[in-house]
Amino acid sequence: MAVEYTDGDSWFRVYREAPEGVRLFCFPHAGGAASYFFPWSRSLPADIEVLAVQYPGRQDRRSEPCIRAVPELADRIHAAIRPRLAQPFAFFGHSMGAVLAFEVASRIARDEGVAPAHLFVSGRRAPSRVRHEELHRAGTAALVAEVRALGGTDPRVLADKDLLDLVLPTIRADYTAIETYRFDSAPPLSCDVTAMVGDSDPKASIDDTAAWSQHTLGRFDLRIFPGDHFYLDECRAGVLDVIAAVLSGARQEAGRGRPRGEARPRATSTGG
Repeated sequence: MAVEYTDGDSWFRVYREAPEGVRLFCFPHAGGAASYFFPWSRSLPADIEVLAVQYPGRQDRRSEPCIRAVPELADRIHAAIRPRLAQPFAFFGHSMGAVLAFEVASRIARDEGVAPAHLFVSGRRAPSRVRHEELHRAGTAALVAEVRALGGTDPRVLADKDLLDLVLPTIRADYTAIETYRFDSAPPLSCDVTAMVGDSDPKASIDDTAAWSQHTLGRFDLRIFPGDHFYLDECRAGVLDVIAAVLSGARQEAGRGRPRGEARPRATSTGG
């Protein structure tokens, strides 16, 4: 039986509900899909509701055209997410998803005047750090080689011509969106931010990841894990431990009356 969604529902896959808990919105990487975060729903504490963003052009939205610009994609997600902000919420984004999580949080701050309980950004340099990249213009062989080298995509898909023909337009569209993205000088967020990175990530140096501290007035924490761009596959347990501990602390502080978005001193630490 086909699943039908309203426009707002089509953007999110709710892998576990927690009506009294924190909603964790997860933003996938370029070429990624909501299902990447399904295993997280089995491992995070029961009071964390896991919702994954499903971008157009993949899986059950494969008949929809991909969106090739970060601002448009962030605008669409912002419009869809508004009805889901009544309970405490947090954002996690990896790679392109980190930029989208930040851009959506910025739009929520501007239009709704609220902030996430926490923003987790992973495997991505800060928005203010620009790198000229044009893989979205490259031929198929170069683009596939890049995706294979970074990991995060089943090698069997890349080796199967029919499957590759299905996913390659989505990958190229996402690379177009993230490689043409330029930060538009939005004010710093008021929420606390945790940035995570692999110590050998070719796409995000530790210094460029630490620069996320410039985009918040709240506390900032840098977590360094062993691994490359998809360190979070091998270090999933450690990543989820960080998320669980941070969101548990955020709920306790909210219970003591700290308003969401209140600025606090920054603190930077590293961990493995």
